[in-house]
Amino acid sequence: MRLAQLYILSILLYLLNPEALAAAPQKQLTVTIPQQSQFNIGHNSYVLELLEEALARSKKPHEVINVQQSKISFTQARQIAELQRGENLDLIWTMTSIDREAVLRPIRIPLLKGLLGQRVLLVRTDRAKDFKSVNNLQQLRRFKAGQGSHWPDTRVLRHSNLAVVTTTNYPLLFDMLAGGRFDYFPRGANEAWQELTAHPNKPLQVEPSILLSYIAPLYFFVHQDNHDLAARLMTGLNEMYTDGSFDQHFFEHSSIATMLKNINIDERRTFELDNPFLPKQTPTSTRHYWLNLSQPRTQRPNRTLN
Repeated sequence: MRLAQLYILSILLYLLNPEALAAAPQKQLTVTIPQQSQFNIGHNSYVLELLEEALARSKKPHEVINVQQSKISFTQARQIAELQRGENLDLIWTMTSIDREAVLRPIRIPLLKGLLGQRVLLVRTDRAKDFKSVNNLQQLRRFKAGQGSHWPDTRVLRHSNLAVVTTTNYPLLFDMLAGGRFDYFPRGANEAWQELTAHPNKPLQVEPSILLSYIAPLYFFVHQDNHDLAARLMTGLNEMYTDGSFDQHFFEHSSIATMLKNINIDERRTFELDNPFLPKQTPTSTRHYWLNLSQPRTQRPNRTLN
C-alpha cells in the first residue's frame, strides 16, 4: 500500500512541476488536403506554403499542426463531395461559385489576389499565329477551349458563348491540346508558365496577345461545421495581410515572379467576361485583396519584414 501511495504522490508532484507541464505530451492537429499532382505542384506550392504559415499563426501551446496529403487522388468534383461529407479531406482550395459556397464553408480571402480569373491561353506552338487576328470575343468563338468538366470556369466561358471541350482528367487536357482536340486552354496567369515547365516535351506555348478576364477568387474551403479550422485560417491570413507577409509571399513566389516577368500585359488585348455564378458575398470592394496586372509594382508591400 505504501508503495502505491508513494507512486501516486510522485505523479502528483510531477504534474505540479511547471517544467514537467512544459514537457507534457503535445496535442496534434492533422489537416488532410488533396493529393498534389506532379503536373501542378509548381503553382500549388504557393498555396501550400501560405496554408502552413496561416495555420502556424493559430498554433496553441503544446500543439503540433500536421498538414498531410490524402493517399487517394480525387478529381475536383470528388474533392468537393468528400469534403462535404466530412470524409478523407479537411480542406481544399478551389475557385468559388454560388453552388460551392452553398455546400462548403469558404474562407473569403482570395489566395491569389484574383489571378485565377486573369487567363492567358496555352496553345499549340504551330497555332499561335492563328490568334494574332482575334480582336474580340466574337472572333474567339471560332475556336474551342479546353476545360475540366466540373470547373466553374467552364460555365463562365459557356455563358459568354465560347465553345468548350471538357474532361474530368486534368492532366489529359494537355495531351488533348497537343493532339488538336481543342484550340486553346485558358489558364490562370499564375499557372501557365509553371505548367509549361511541367510539360517540356509538348509543343505548347503561352499565346502572347490575349487575356480573358473575369472575377474568380480562389479560396480555402472547409466542411460547413468545421468552425475551428475556418477561424484559424481567417485569423492567420488576416494577420499576414496586416504585417505584410501575405504580399511578400505573393510577390516573391516563383510562380508569381515568373508570371509578372513574362505576361507583357501592355501587349495584350483584354476580353472581359461576366461571371454570373459569383456569390454576392465576394469581397470585391476590399481593394488590397486584388491585383491590378497593369500596375503590379504599385501594390508591392512597403514594409521590410524581419
